Amino acid sequence: MVHISRPVLWVNTIGPAVLAMWLAGHLWDWGALALLLWLTLPFNLLIYGVNDIFDQDTDALNPRKGTLEGARIVSGEVRPIWVGVLVTNIPFLAYFLWTLPADALLWMGLYLLIFIFYSAPPLRFKARAYLDSLSNAAYAFPMVFVPMALGTSPVWAAALALMAWSAAKHTFDAVQDIDEDEAAGIVTTAVRLGVRGVVLWSGIWWAVSTVGFALVNLPVAVVNALISGWLLYRLFRSPSVDTAHGLYRYSIAFPYVAGAVAGVQLAAALLLGWYP
Repeated sequence: MVHISRPVLWVNTIGPAVLAMWLAGHLWDWGALALLLWLTLPFNLLIYGVNDIFDQDTDALNPRKGTLEGARIVSGEVRPIWVGVLVTNIPFLAYFLWTLPADALLWMGLYLLIFIFYSAPPLRFKARAYLDSLSNAAYAFPMVFVPMALGTSPVWAAALALMAWSAAKHTFDAVQDIDEDEAAGIVTTAVRLGVRGVVLWSGIWWAVSTVGFALVNLPVAVVNALISGWLLYRLFRSPSVDTAHGLYRYSIAFPYVAGAVAGVQLAAALLLGWYP
């Protein structure tokens, strides 16, 4: 179950939640503990467990699966995965329904539904060009519902910037799966646009995210522009699936680096009393 939840990618769920807590003015708030715990194993098991259940055909063709980059399951594991998803998530969701305000619950509900139907029929966003990319904006939703859960307003510039960033990164990372997706008849944004088209698509969204981050924090915007620019330049110079796969390790590191730049500043500002 831990392998299926892809621990190396937990930063994509818990990272925005921690930053949202800090932007709400709290270096630590015990009221966020249940949300932070839910966004580790339980929610990531839901995201990637559902994904693995409905992607068995394409995963069988994908050499990345069965490694740290993702599990490869067999049909006999489907039922235990569903049980694991339900057992780990239902207690948290019941607690949230009892304790959180309606606006936070609304955004959390959207968060759940988008990630379930990213992989699950009938919507299956991942097999629909452009919707696969745009639906990944949901990774930024903790920037909205965590402050609401703590009784404060979201920093919308940061939330919208992260939504744009997530849409860009999803399509950039999907380049490495173009061959397997085409073989399975799945038309993703990366398949539809091709490698050079992805450079333009992801470049636009990363530029939008840089502007949004600059409205909140200039060093984060600069780091975002430098890393995304370097990734796009490398893929533009060598527009191939192999290049995209070679860059994936750096794409995984991207949110860790940018998040560290933001986190160090926010923590220091809170500790030194520079931030309310």
